[in-house]
Amino acid sequence: MNRQKYKLIAVITVLTIGASLLSACHSDKKEKEEQAQTVKQENAVDTPAVVPVPVKKGKLSSTIAVPGELLPYQQVDLYAKVNSYVKTLLVDIGSEVHQGQLLVTLEAPEINSQLTEAQSRIKQQEAVYFASKATYDRLYNTSKTPGTVSQNDLEQAEAKKNSDLANVEAAKSSYKEVAANLNYLEIRAPFDGVITSRNVNQGAYVGPGGKSTDPLLVLQDQKRLRLVVSVPEIYTGGLTGQDKVTFSVQALPNQKFTAQVKRIAGALDEKLRSERLEMDVFNKDKKLLPHMFAEVNVPLPSRDSAFIVPKTAVVSSTEKVFVVKVVNHRAEWVDVKKGFQSGDLMEVYGELKTGDQVVKQATDEIRDGSVVRD
Repeated sequence: MNRQKYKLIAVITVLTIGASLLSACHSDKKEKEEQAQTVKQENAVDTPAVVPVPVKKGKLSSTIAVPGELLPYQQVDLYAKVNSYVKTLLVDIGSEVHQGQLLVTLEAPEINSQLTEAQSRIKQQEAVYFASKATYDRLYNTSKTPGTVSQNDLEQAEAKKNSDLANVEAAKSSYKEVAANLNYLEIRAPFDGVITSRNVNQGAYVGPGGKSTDPLLVLQDQKRLRLVVSVPEIYTGGLTGQDKVTFSVQALPNQKFTAQVKRIAGALDEKLRSERLEMDVFNKDKKLLPHMFAEVNVPLPSRDSAFIVPKTAVVSSTEKVFVVKVVNHRAEWVDVKKGFQSGDLMEVYGELKTGDQVVKQATDEIRDGSVVRD
C-alpha cells in the first residue's frame, strides 16, 4: 500500500515538473515573438516605406477661377446743358431707343428772346458795314483822280469798313451761339440702348442752375456687355488676346457662357496688384444684365520648362516648400517653387532633372538624410 502511494507521488511530481518546463518554453517563445515585433516596428519607424515616382517635364493646362463683373458696353448720363423746364418726356425706364431718337424736349422762353436780339444785332451791324463800305468805295473811285482824296482819308475809310465787317461776323457768331442753345433743348439718344434710370418729371426745372445733380436719364447699351476681371500678378505672364474664358452667373446657375479676351490692360493695378482683362459678351437675348457678378474661369498659359510631379509630393512646411527625392534609399529634401496645378499634378521649379525619383506621398516627417525603403 505504501509502495503504491510512493509511485503516485512520483508520477504527480514528474507531471508537475513537465508542465513547468512546458510553460517556461511557451513563455520564452512568446517573449521572443514580442521582441521581434517591437524590433520590426522600430525598424519601420526608422526606415519608412515610400512610393517613389519619376519626375517628368511637360506642360500643364490650367485655369483659375476669379470673380468678374458684367458692365454695359456703353453707358451715358444725359443732362440738360441750359437752364430750362421739361416740356415733354418721351421715354421711361425700360424704353428701348435708337441712335438720334428724341427723348426729352425742354423749353426756355428767354432763349427765343436772345435769338431775336441776336438777329437784330446782325442787321444793325450789316447796316453800319454797308454804309462804311459805300463811303470807302466812293473815296476809292474819287482817289483815282490825282489830288482829290488824301491817302490817309482813304486808309481810314478802309479800316472803318474792315472793322464794321468784323462786327458783322461777331454778331453772326453770337447768333449761332444762341441758336446752338436751341438744339440743347432737345435731348436725343447718342446710341442704341435701354433707358435704365429716369430722375425727372414733366415740368421739372433742370440745367446747371438746378438743385439736383442727378442725370435726367441714364442710357445703357445692353446688347453687348463688358466682362471685367482682375487677374493676380502671379498668373499674368503670357496672357494673350486669343484666350477664351467661360463664366457663369448666379441668376442662371445651369448655363455656361463663353467670351473672347479683347482688351488687356498691360499694367498692374497699384492697389490690387492685378491686371485688368475685358471680354466682349454679346447679349442679344438679354439674359444677362449689367452689373451682374460672374464666376470666371481664365485659362492659364502653359510652360514647357517646368517639372511635373503629383500634388501630394510637394510639402509646404513652416520652413520651406520642398519635395523629397530618393537617392540610394535615402531621403533628400529639394527646395522647389510651385507652379500651376491641374487635377492631381503640379508644376515645380528647383534643382531636379527628368527621371529623378521623388516620394509620392511626402511629409516633413521623412527627415532629410533618413533611410527609406520602397
